Amino acid sequence: MDITFLTFLSGLLIWLAILIFPWRPWSTRESLDSQSELRLDLSDVTVLIPARNEALNIIQTLSALKDQGNNLSVVIVDDQSTDNTIPLAESAKLDNLLIIKGSELPEGWSGKLWALEQGRQYVKTSYLLLLDADILLQPGLVSTLLKNAQQNSLQMISLMAHLKMQFFWEKLLMPAFIFFFKLLYPFHLSNNPRYPIAAAAGGCILLEKNIIDELGGFACIKDALIDDCSLAKKIKQKGFNTWIGLTHSAISIRNYKTLSSIWKMVARTAYTQLAYSPFLLLTCTILMLFAFVLPLLALLQMGNVIVVLGLVTILLQTICYLPTLQYYSMSPIYAVCLPLIGILYLIMTWTSAINYYFGRGASWKGRHYQ
Repeated sequence: MDITFLTFLSGLLIWLAILIFPWRPWSTRESLDSQSELRLDLSDVTVLIPARNEALNIIQTLSALKDQGNNLSVVIVDDQSTDNTIPLAESAKLDNLLIIKGSELPEGWSGKLWALEQGRQYVKTSYLLLLDADILLQPGLVSTLLKNAQQNSLQMISLMAHLKMQFFWEKLLMPAFIFFFKLLYPFHLSNNPRYPIAAAAGGCILLEKNIIDELGGFACIKDALIDDCSLAKKIKQKGFNTWIGLTHSAISIRNYKTLSSIWKMVARTAYTQLAYSPFLLLTCTILMLFAFVLPLLALLQMGNVIVVLGLVTILLQTICYLPTLQYYSMSPIYAVCLPLIGILYLIMTWTSAINYYFGRGASWKGRHYQ
């Protein structure tokens, strides 16, 4: 066969494989939404919230917890905030709320995990709900999580929060962020105890407290920048059951209005996802070029067969991406933008690698991590 034909065929085969893999990484079948009428006794659950300069979000997050059920305990760890996060948290007048003043960050810890470790010492309940300070829960979601964990013998259950998709760049890039995450960490495999792959979404995680205690607390992953998946891996390696799914009921209220803000968010951990491996970076680059650039180049070729290959490849891309767009009620027109989106994410990944090799590392809220 002609080498040119085989080169352009490779992109088509990548998307065909994604489409026919039995674990269906493109699917949105792994999802869980709140049973709004469900109100269990939540005296066995403590919500643990690390908060660093969250004045814009904390009141909405705490107010939503009032509609979750009875006897829910909440612990907020003030992670060295310099704004009025804590006065605002106190003004929410939430029952069973404990606010802890976090101590200075020790060397070797990430800020979020150090805050969680401090808060863990105050949790006396059997279940722990790790909740980011910018996540708004729909009524009854904590009860729904608890019910599913108990009925399905899940020691850890997490939900990929519904990201904001209000502004142009959010609409263009945020559904793809979740789509690519599911390709990298197929939910079906992560939820199956027979496979080693493990994933979690750190914004909303319910787990049995005795398990994190058994692991030695959050010290077991103290320097992990991708702390959610690292925690899921530790728990799964111990033989416990984990589950991750999409949801409309845990909503991120953090804005990413500009391309720059999304770029920084992705670049902060993209190379970490590749284990800081030049080989994996090269492999990822080749796959992304075959998957996204070659189909566009095929449309510019003179040969009819190559053009058809490009069109079929783009059609397969669209078929794979449409379920994600439909899940988030986004226009299907964004599916035809996937090649451009893929190229942007590839450049963001390279930005992450360049930052790593030039010693700039990752930054978050005034803290810098090598």
